[in-house]
Amino acid sequence: MIKKRIIPCLDVKDGRVVKGVKFKGLRDIGHPVDMAEYYNKEVADELVFLDISKTENGHQMMLDIITETASKLFIPLTIGGGISTLDDISSLLNHGADKISLNSSALRNPKFIREASDKFGKQCICIAVDAKWEDEHQDWYCYTHGGKQRTDKRTLDWVQEVENLGAGELLVTSMDYDGVKQGFDHKLLTEITKLVNIPVIASGGGGNSQHFVDLFKETDVSAGLAASIFHDKETTIQAVKTHLSNEGVNVR
Repeated sequence: MIKKRIIPCLDVKDGRVVKGVKFKGLRDIGHPVDMAEYYNKEVADELVFLDISKTENGHQMMLDIITETASKLFIPLTIGGGISTLDDISSLLNHGADKISLNSSALRNPKFIREASDKFGKQCICIAVDAKWEDEHQDWYCYTHGGKQRTDKRTLDWVQEVENLGAGELLVTSMDYDGVKQGFDHKLLTEITKLVNIPVIASGGGGNSQHFVDLFKETDVSAGLAASIFHDKETTIQAVKTHLSNEGVNVR
């Protein structure tokens, strides 16, 4: 049985880690290098670093911060935010990233997924999916630019498309559940895992250790990702893993 992973996420804006609720009301949390060191000691399974300022404003990648962050880690580092060319990916991998997360650029040019997968290997390419439920259409749709721009792409269509294009993993954020801490969006995640055969990281809604137990017992996702509960030390990754293990969930 594949062991489940627990992954903290750093949303980085203008060189600082921030966190909001449903992608709004961002507050300052700290410096990414300090937080990377903390999560490395906490024995997180991976660390996701999303440069949300890069996506919004198109400014230069924070390669110096990324390099310093990677130097503190002995766990895999996934970098995302405004990555739009093969050169961007190459530069990030050369500066310490292990995996790359694509969102807006992939939706804008789906062929980019195939090009990136062919050049760097599918194990390097994670597609971030920001999904929001639309009552009018009774369906989930994909959003870009930090949840600000709605696309016409149905989430359930998109996840199948990106797998066929060579994506190696999905990072699925339920915008409706993000930062609310009431548990993960099991309905969305169940629908997605029924459609794809690549690992799915669940994001949005993790508020306590039991939410991770429920997530892994009720869906087939490979990993649970959270930010604010770990940043604010409401719980720790070690505590979550201990609870999962005690509940019979196989964790790393």
